[in-house]
Parts: sequence; structure tokens; C-alpha cells
Amino acid sequence: MKKTESNFWLGRCQRALFCAALAASTFLTGCASTAGRLPPAPVSASTESYNYIVGPGDALNIIVWRNPELSMSVPVRPDGKISTPLIDELTAQGKNSTEIARDIEQQLSKYVRDPVVTVIVTSFIGPYSEQIRVVGEASKPQALPYKQKMTVLDVMIAVGGLTDFAAGNEATIVRSAEGNKQYSVRLKDLVKRGDVSANVEMRPGDILIIPQSLF
Repeated sequence: MKKTESNFWLGRCQRALFCAALAASTFLTGCASTAGRLPPAPVSASTESYNYIVGPGDALNIIVWRNPELSMSVPVRPDGKISTPLIDELTAQGKNSTEIARDIEQQLSKYVRDPVVTVIVTSFIGPYSEQIRVVGEASKPQALPYKQKMTVLDVMIAVGGLTDFAAGNEATIVRSAEGNKQYSVRLKDLVKRGDVSANVEMRPGDILIIPQSLF
């Protein structure tokens, strides 16, 4: 009786292990097929017409020609605005330096004859919509200001590379500039094996997702 009962429970354990292995195999196959369906990220992605967009936390050096008393360095406040002499509030977020300079000239023209303004961005953070965000199995996940011609290799250097648990070749770029279209990217081949053919350019607003390896 004991032997029969032992064989019964042994059989049940074997069936349970088989089902678990089958489920895991199905899950991994599904993940692999999903990753395989994503197109590879295009090697070239940046645009020559890109202009840096100012965001909260940036620092601006405002120079008003022949009016040094109106020239100064100012931070962009968390609400995206700046304040300068004679101008209480001016929206800077979402504009490039030239657009901000023209807006300041328009405001100063009420007090100064034919003002000529130059705006220089001296500290770069940028708005969230323009930042490169890295999540998942990076050594230091973070948001980075976008730079023209920035590549995924530049991004990986900035975040300290991959963790030991990263599934680097399963990584995904979500491209907000293309309606959140997803691309596959081979980070393990690039970072661990030095395969520069896996290096691709980033675009403003890209999200790099690095999943964890399942084994």
C-alpha cells in the first residue's frame, strides 16, 4: 500500500514538473517571438535641422547689446519661465535660444529703443519630452539631455553599462517622435562584444528599456 501511494505521488510530481517546464518553455518562446517581431532600430535617426529646446533647470546667459545693466544669467524655473530686469515673467520652456531672444526683444522694446538680444544656453537639461530616458537593467538608470548625433553607445557609457542580469539583446527603444514605435537594439553585442554594427543613433524623447534576463 505504501509503495503504491509513493508511486502515485511520484507520478504527480513528475507531471507537475513537466507542466511547469512546458509553461516556462512556452513563455520564453513567446517572449523571443515578440522580440523577433520588432524591427531593428535604424542606424541613422538624428535630423540636421535639430535645435536644442530649453527646459526647466537650464541656465541662460542673456546679453542685451549696449545695455549691460539688462544682461544677466538666469535659471529656467520649474514652471518653465524666466525673470529678467524689466520682464517679470517670460515662458522659455519649449523654445530654442533664438526664439527666447526674439521674445525678450519684444518685451524690452517697451522700454529700450531697438534692443538687440542674444541668448546662450550654458547648462543643459531640456524638457522631459526631449530627454533620453533609460529604464531597467542599466547600472545607473536615468534621464539624459539629448545631444545631436547621440548614439545608444553614448547613452550606455553615460549610464555605466549593463548590469549582470540584463538581457541586453532583448532591449527596446520606444520612439515618441514616431508615435511610440518600438525598435529592437542589441546592447549585449554592442557593450559586451564590441560589435559596433549594433550602434544606432537616438532621437529626442527616446526611451531605452533594458529587460532582466530570465536565466
